[in-house]
Amino acid sequence: MPTHDDWERRLAAAWAALDEYGEPRAAEFRELVDGLVAELPAGSAIGAFERACAFDSTGHSDRAVPLYREAIEAGLTGIRRRRAAIQMASSLRNLGRATESVELLTAELEQPSDELDDAVKCVLALALTDIGREREAVSLAVGALARHLPRYQRSMANYARHLVET
Repeated sequence: MPTHDDWERRLAAAWAALDEYGEPRAAEFRELVDGLVAELPAGSAIGAFERACAFDSTGHSDRAVPLYREAIEAGLTGIRRRRAAIQMASSLRNLGRATESVELLTAELEQPSDELDDAVKCVLALALTDIGREREAVSLAVGALARHLPRYQRSMANYARHLVET
C-alpha cells in the first residue's frame, strides 16, 4: 500500500496531465485513474469519487453519477464529499435532470461553509435556470459574486435579495 501523500501526489499529477490525453485518449486517462484507485482498499469512497471524476471529466456524466452516489454512500468526507455533491449535481443537470440537481444543491447550501460555497451557488444557478427559476438563479449568482467585488458589495447583495423578494 502506498503512503497517502505519495498516492495523492501521483493522483494530482494524473489530473494535471488530463488535457494531454484529450478526447482520443480519454479511455487511457480513465485507465490511469483506475490503476491508482486499484491501490486503495476495496469499496473505498475516495476510489469511487476519483473514478466518477474521471468519467465526468471525459464526457461520461451518465457513468459518473452512480459513482458519485456510491462515494457519498460509502462515507466520503471533507472537501471531496462537497466536490462530489457539486459535480454530481452538475452531471445530473447535463443529463436533463435539473430538478434533482436543484434538490441536491439546495440541501448542500445547508452544509457548513467552505471554499466551495460559491461553486455550489453557481451550479445551482445554472440548474435553476433550466427549470425556469431565472430570477432566483440570477439572485444566487449576483449574491455569490458580490463578496468578491472590490466595491459595491453591499449594493449588489441588496440587489440579489431584491430579485427574489419581488
